Order: sequence, then C-alpha cells, then structure tokens
Amino acid sequence: MGKPSDLLQGTLEMLVLRTLENGPQHGWAIARRIQQTSGDVLQVQQGSLYPALHRLERMGAVTATWRPSETGRQARFYSLTPAGERRLEKERAQWRRLSAAVDLVIEGAKA
Repeated sequence: MGKPSDLLQGTLEMLVLRTLENGPQHGWAIARRIQQTSGDVLQVQQGSLYPALHRLERMGAVTATWRPSETGRQARFYSLTPAGERRLEKERAQWRRLSAAVDLVIEGAKA
C-alpha cells in the first residue's frame, strides 16, 4: 500500500487553496498548516509545493507579494483570489463526489 502522502499528488492544489482561505501565508507556513491540520499524516515537500504555488499563480488562483515573515526575513506571501475561491469550490465538489464513490466501493456490497 502507498504512503498517505501519495494522495497529495492529485490534491495538493486543492489543499493549498483551502489553506489560503484563512488568509495570506508564505510557503513554509502553508506546508506546516497542511501537516498540522492532517494530524501529521500529510507532509508537503518543497519540491512539490512551490511548483504547485507557481501553477496556481499562473492560473490566477493566487497572487504573491514579498513582505517580512514572522522571522523578519522577506518571504513571498500567497493570497487566494476570487478565481481561486471559485476553483476551490469546484474542486471541493469533485472531491466529495470522488470520495463518496470510493466509500461506496470500499463499504459496498461484498461478493
């Protein structure tokens, strides 16, 4: 069986958008929040996170601005845009349909 973090490959952008619903955050804070919220099950590596953030920025789902982080160092803070909010709602609906279908197969009729 694969690691739980394998799930991230198809859902990372949705998790990032959901995390940014709480307000602007820099990359490290986004990764940490996803890890904390998942009870340390999901761990987002920088090699996956930053390409996802750049894709979301190119799509117009997030914007980024440089500003000081809590350590005083400059960091790129990402914010959700209205287009990102719409995309998140669509992805949530798709996720709910997919997870309900998987539940049906897992919990469904036994042969």
